[in-house]
Amino acid sequence: MARKILKRTDRIKKPIINIKRNMSITTKTGDSGKTSLFFGKRVFKDDLRIEACGALDELCSFIGMAKSLSRDKNTKKIIDDIQRDLFIIGAEVVTLPEYLNKLEKRIDGSFILKLEKFIKQLEDKRKVSTQYFCLAGENVISSSFDVSRTIARRAERMLVTLKRKKIFQNQEAVVYLNRLSDLLYLFARNYEKKPKRK
Repeated sequence: MARKILKRTDRIKKPIINIKRNMSITTKTGDSGKTSLFFGKRVFKDDLRIEACGALDELCSFIGMAKSLSRDKNTKKIIDDIQRDLFIIGAEVVTLPEYLNKLEKRIDGSFILKLEKFIKQLEDKRKVSTQYFCLAGENVISSSFDVSRTIARRAERMLVTLKRKKIFQNQEAVVYLNRLSDLLYLFARNYEKKPKRK
């Protein structure tokens, strides 16, 4: 995912693909089981950084599915913003420390405040109890948000692992994913009529 990111991610309206004109998507460069980090270094595809980037890609895809099911313009706009943020996180995950200054954007406190604003809007719209677990599956869109939430949690755990191993240092990105899972939980409940308690 992060290899395909372009500069000025926040201005991109279409899917982010960076393939040269008339070049096949099949490059065969990964047939040996290796792939490239940002700015060149080759690592095995089961490298922790690639695994984390894959989880972020999966998360971006699932919330994209939720977006496609929603008819609410504000929801779609919020998810658009989140998907761009996930590309920013993914780019940093696969960038070695000596190249971080080449990244145009990195997740910081302002991104977290943005999510907290969205969370408050949803909490004001519908009071949701956090004293019980909800059974996912009332409808397709709420289920899509619930699946996205579990992937966000997995991506967060992976970033924590990278941070503990001193491979990744941006604590704000970890906090961002934590807040994102809260937001996705609220989205799921918002698209349910009567949440089922367990």
